[in-house]
Amino acid sequence: MTPAALGQRIRQLEDLIGVALFLRTTRRVTLTEGGLALLPQAKRTLAAASDCYPAARGEVGPSHMDLTIGTRHELGLSWVLPALDGIRAQREAMTVHLYFGSGTDLLFRVSRAEIDCAITSTTHADPRLDSERIAEERYCLVGKPSLLERKPLSRADHAKVHTLIDISPKVELYRYFRDGGPRVPDLRFGHTVAMGTLAAIRILVLAGEGVAVLPEYFVARDLERGRLTQLFRRVKPRSDFFRLVFRADDPRRPLFERMAAYLTDRPLK
Repeated sequence: MTPAALGQRIRQLEDLIGVALFLRTTRRVTLTEGGLALLPQAKRTLAAASDCYPAARGEVGPSHMDLTIGTRHELGLSWVLPALDGIRAQREAMTVHLYFGSGTDLLFRVSRAEIDCAITSTTHADPRLDSERIAEERYCLVGKPSLLERKPLSRADHAKVHTLIDISPKVELYRYFRDGGPRVPDLRFGHTVAMGTLAAIRILVLAGEGVAVLPEYFVARDLERGRLTQLFRRVKPRSDFFRLVFRADDPRRPLFERMAAYLTDRPLK
């Protein structure tokens, strides 16, 4: 660069900043107070710019990443939390955080980039979101054996003396049973109680307060130990899928695909 071109660059920089950087005399050029203040910052900036090239070439190792996964409370504790070591192994230098929420809340937060991804069975039509299937979620209608001895529930007309316990008054879980095909009896329960979470529903069903449709993995141990009984075994309730949901424009898609593949191999529990 010629001295004239260098001088023009310096003047452009001084105009941009609004501060004189050099004191010029016929004999020498020295830094002003503003130039002295800028010098260490400029050196760090140039060094950081130089680091970009080897970083892009993978010569300095992966940069640290914070990843927040959203999930509902029960699934997070029983399935996601035990899988954290395997999730972290999908990328070096990654810290994984968990956020617990409901399905619609999780999707909203992913779309707003408040969390990075979410594991949920809640469906969406948001073009900003994409997903990878992880695991099938199957359901069954269950009740406590002692309750069913006192109040049988083997025919449709028996339902009128029973209470259905569900997530909300919209009977969101019972719909999986109701939509299970031509073998489904027309059960019209005497009462419906909304409990908000799977854990609360399970506690009430184990206490004999009513019957409920719950995920098979969630009550598998209760069924094995005889604490609960599956009703209408010939009915095959409609199933759903857990998905790993993330933003469609997220450049970390390869990481999410590896996470989904890892989780797919882990049985629900």
